[in-house]
Amino acid sequence: MKETNEVVGKQTQLTLTEQRKQWFKEFMKPFLVVVVIYITMYMIRNNFKAAQPLLKSQLGLTTTDLGYIGFVFSIVYGFGKFIVGYIVDGKNTKKILSILLLLSSITVLCMGILFTMNNVPMGWIVVLWSLNGLFQCVGGPSCASVITQWTTRSNRGRYIGLWNASHNIGGGFAGIFAVWCAQTFFKGQVAGMFIIPALVAAVVAIVTFFIGKNRPEDLGWNSSEEIFGEPVEEANVDAENLTKWQIFKKYLLTNPYIWVLCVANVFVYIVRIGIDNWAPLYVTEHLNFSQEAAAQTIFYFEMGALIGCLGWGYISDLLKGRPALVATISTILLPIGIIAYQVGTTELVINGALFILGMMIFGPQLLVNLSMLGFVPKKATVVSGGLLGAFAYLFGDSMAKILLAKISDPSKNGVNFFGHVLHGWNDTFIIFYISIVIIAVLLGIVAFAEERKRKRKQVSV
Repeated sequence: MKETNEVVGKQTQLTLTEQRKQWFKEFMKPFLVVVVIYITMYMIRNNFKAAQPLLKSQLGLTTTDLGYIGFVFSIVYGFGKFIVGYIVDGKNTKKILSILLLLSSITVLCMGILFTMNNVPMGWIVVLWSLNGLFQCVGGPSCASVITQWTTRSNRGRYIGLWNASHNIGGGFAGIFAVWCAQTFFKGQVAGMFIIPALVAAVVAIVTFFIGKNRPEDLGWNSSEEIFGEPVEEANVDAENLTKWQIFKKYLLTNPYIWVLCVANVFVYIVRIGIDNWAPLYVTEHLNFSQEAAAQTIFYFEMGALIGCLGWGYISDLLKGRPALVATISTILLPIGIIAYQVGTTELVINGALFILGMMIFGPQLLVNLSMLGFVPKKATVVSGGLLGAFAYLFGDSMAKILLAKISDPSKNGVNFFGHVLHGWNDTFIIFYISIVIIAVLLGIVAFAEERKRKRKQVSV
């Protein structure tokens, strides 16, 4: 194996042993950047969920209005994941992340200023929140791309899990921070839940732009596989001589398990967003919780998700890379939290149920993405994540917002589901139970395929 590597005319003066010793220090720079950026992205995204009760009481929006705003966001976010992901794949995604965060913060700032008006045009709310979705759409895949460039197959899972927990931190504190901003600086007006977080995000975007490198080769080093003495995966070698379209066609379009994962992710998002997005409104309208208690529901869900991200990723590594199997197990455990959430009436029971739900749903949430990474070369990390996310948001996220809004909205007639009318908050749980069954079956199929693949490798060795 060669001890030097040339990148854009540069030649490293470090041997592979020296690169390996310095790897962690250099990797921590871009790793912490993507963690902080993703936390911040959710801070100016989940604030909308926490603001929903005030948007209804102060601005006169209805539950259906909120559902449509979220629906349009999901459509833009979903299409953007694939289209923008295809564009940015192979580029310096670390710097692109900072630029996108800055654009997102400007959009949210404009939205906050809009909310200071007496009569807020619904159209402008939809346009601005959709733009926010466009600027954040490839945040997750771009972060995963940076981590994938710096890691190998043997240590990637733990870092993906650690990073993925960052949006649980951002999402969990987003509501609490947004409410604090409104009460401290804007006398409880909903505008403060957008303006202050947007200003903080702008500062983060500017600072992170100048920290860390996108990949080891940008330092003049060898690739991560060469640094750690691991064989370069065949897909990565093959992709060097293929165009973007050829990579997409070969490794995504014609792989049936990619599509099974995409469909499974739709139902993962129906459960995740169906609980996470509507929890504040559910507890205020159905259980008469206070605004502060409603904001805390997001915190408990996201903290459970934080534990889930760390735990399920580590368990997958312990089982030597069986993400689909571990995801199936966590899905089967989901009804424990669903039942408690459905029958609970006190803050203790509801928050405990949300903690369990966050922990369990982020098994498939994390591991579906990790399983996808095992099917594609590094050059297709962003577009593959974009395809997965496109399915999740175009179908799963949007259904969770529109369908559940129509079912739960007391001013509507509900939804006719195979001759049975679903209407009211309690009927939303029927959608959750159906989704869980579908997730478990689809991920079970992929888990079975992973085992067959492992056995073939063992036989060949």
